[in-house]
Amino acid sequence: MSVTREKVSAVEPPAFAVTLRNAGLAGAGGAGFPTYAKWDRLEEVDSLLVNHQESEPNYYMDKWLGRERADELAALFDGLLDRAFDRIVVAAKRTDREAWLGDLEAATEATVYEPGDLPIDGTETGVVIAYTADKYEFGMETVLMRIVAGVVMAGDELPMDHGWIVQNTETLANVARALVDGEPVTEKFVHVDGRVPTHRFLKVPIGTPATDLLEAAGRSDDLGANEVILDGGPGWCFEIERPPEEFGVRKRTNCLLVMADSVVEENRLGSGGRINVLASAAWSESSHETAPTARLEPERVVVPLLTNPAFEGVVTPSEPIVRAGDEVETGELIARPGEGISTAQHAPIDGTVTAVADRSVTIERDDPSAAGTTGAEPADPHRIYWSWCRECGRYLPEPQLEAVSPTEFVCSQCR
Repeated sequence: MSVTREKVSAVEPPAFAVTLRNAGLAGAGGAGFPTYAKWDRLEEVDSLLVNHQESEPNYYMDKWLGRERADELAALFDGLLDRAFDRIVVAAKRTDREAWLGDLEAATEATVYEPGDLPIDGTETGVVIAYTADKYEFGMETVLMRIVAGVVMAGDELPMDHGWIVQNTETLANVARALVDGEPVTEKFVHVDGRVPTHRFLKVPIGTPATDLLEAAGRSDDLGANEVILDGGPGWCFEIERPPEEFGVRKRTNCLLVMADSVVEENRLGSGGRINVLASAAWSESSHETAPTARLEPERVVVPLLTNPAFEGVVTPSEPIVRAGDEVETGELIARPGEGISTAQHAPIDGTVTAVADRSVTIERDDPSAAGTTGAEPADPHRIYWSWCRECGRYLPEPQLEAVSPTEFVCSQCR
């Protein structure tokens, strides 16, 4: 049995949600809703749907993770099948199979469904890879549930109401790091595209300013009077209504687009702010980085306390536990979960807290010479942040706390 499977198999269902909350997980696919809120209903579900569609034509995060981290994902799936689910269904586009999915198929020994065979048989167990046609809308949760699982959700229903949890691949990679390695979310894979000299696929600390992303793509942060920055992919993005230096990468940020304002105005959809510029350029024909080629080390990060402002009123901002002047290390807790639905936040870089505001915590590096661009994978492991039962001391699964204070919970045996 692998270390991953052994550790995940030892987890009690209530501890999944507690650990994911304390590790600060939020949906990495774009919505940014606190991940633990889904796993809090783990005892009501028996199926996990992995949204591996990645419909945006310039996105490669999930495809790359599925190929390069196939063994890690397979081990996670084994542990989850032992402990939490009857079936795990990876829903990917058929056009991506040859280039991207072979390693995951082999590592998971999955049952494979072709597009014409969907929806899957409701009695399937184990790992299933369900290939769909190449349609943009299949990346939407409600559509994917209908196509792959035959589940039609009405009104305010959620996948959990039908026995399913839905997560995208990058979020699941974060789940694995939290449960197995004890690592909180301090980094994000991000693309930079549009009116930039070079499309980039980068690994960056949470809170990295948009100015650093633009510079990495060969662009000045001095935008023209007729240009705007968008948060999201060509088919589903929103205007960033603030200067680039004030926008920090969020746990939900997948892409930064620079576009002409005339194109943006022509492609606004309704009153919700969504912009669809898919038809404005030959996105799939341009040159793309298909693997993370660099890791940015910004001099300053601005860590949002609410991953997606659209959820304000439903999700509560994290509560800072640091003050200006405090020194912090990467992975250290800087904001605890607030009341209600809320997650923790952790320091993405080593440095000094220079500002604590209502919506963000700013950290600056003590050693500016450490800023810049490095290889895609950092050499130093993060400090990790664990939880344990305050009644019996049972922990999940192996604490290395050093100076980090845990958030306690009460396990099911003690409850």
